[in-house]
Amino acid sequence: MTRRILPLPKRSFRLVFPTIHFAVCYGRVRRKLTDAHGRGACAWIACAGRKRVKRTGLLLLIILSVLPKTSALAHGVVGDYVFLEPLIAEDPTPANELDIVQPNWTRSSSGRTFSIGSSIEKVLQAGSPDDDWVPRLSAGAGSSWIYQSPKDGRNVSGFDDLDLFVKYAFLVVPRHELLVGGMINLQLPTGNPTVQMQNHTSLGPELLWEKGLGDLPNWAVLKYLRPFGFQGDFGYLPALGGHTSHLIFADQVVEYSLPYLSNAVHDIGLKQPLRNMFLFTEFNYSQLVAGPPQETFPNIVATPGVAYVGYRFELSLGTQFALNNASVTGTHAAVIGLLDIFFDSIFSQGNWTLFGS
Repeated sequence: MTRRILPLPKRSFRLVFPTIHFAVCYGRVRRKLTDAHGRGACAWIACAGRKRVKRTGLLLLIILSVLPKTSALAHGVVGDYVFLEPLIAEDPTPANELDIVQPNWTRSSSGRTFSIGSSIEKVLQAGSPDDDWVPRLSAGAGSSWIYQSPKDGRNVSGFDDLDLFVKYAFLVVPRHELLVGGMINLQLPTGNPTVQMQNHTSLGPELLWEKGLGDLPNWAVLKYLRPFGFQGDFGYLPALGGHTSHLIFADQVVEYSLPYLSNAVHDIGLKQPLRNMFLFTEFNYSQLVAGPPQETFPNIVATPGVAYVGYRFELSLGTQFALNNASVTGTHAAVIGLLDIFFDSIFSQGNWTLFGS
């Protein structure tokens, strides 16, 4: 999702101003800016160079192969609720995961954009028995390759900027399926100059949260609300130099867990793969709070989708709809996907941590 960073990070949605297109990919912090003609792409807030991530991933696998074996950490589990990895919003839970591929295709009034993102996240601090071993600290990076085909002008392509992040869960209450955390995003302008507009380093904070409704009473109709879960973030990413953007963004995910319905509420007889499916909708907002006057319109889109979440991987697919006039011209059509691998469930050595046991 490198927001988000990334994973055009977790995780991207395309927003339009009269003078620029603003594509945001949160699920591993990714964001990019393009001009009104689709020339010059962007500043992905959470994306690392693809080659760097490949080297990092290879190095990680080598390290994992020689470390002692440990049991895998459950991904996204807080109490009895398993939270999914969003397409756009940042996943609040620190996790051992590799977003192998995050394809994104968008058609706007000025042309088409296709990107393939990838990201990696590693848990650095394990939890404790008091919080059901929910991981506390993680770090990661992401990447994307972008291809733009504007209606006017030549096609351009290239790798995006390097984005690094550190995530910490400072409040975990398993019995209420609640987690609150924070993240620091660092974007370095190391991408291809032909597809990036932001040429300055950016650094900013992000607040993260998630809450399941499993503590509702198990009464009649009310119990069928217990599979609902909510994930969200709010962040600010200012440029550290130049006259360019200071970005504010927020996301809210509403999800319904069919696994939770079957296992913790009432087994209605769902078979695989339906038994492991999630239905979700994200509401994504972003706005430039500093910069040219025409670049300050709020952009709001909805990102509905479905996800299959297994023990070793998640596969998600979604689309996007504009919710305000400023977003219409940039969101004529969109398809977003995610294949997320929980690598410590495949390579048990991947569950090593620097802090905790």
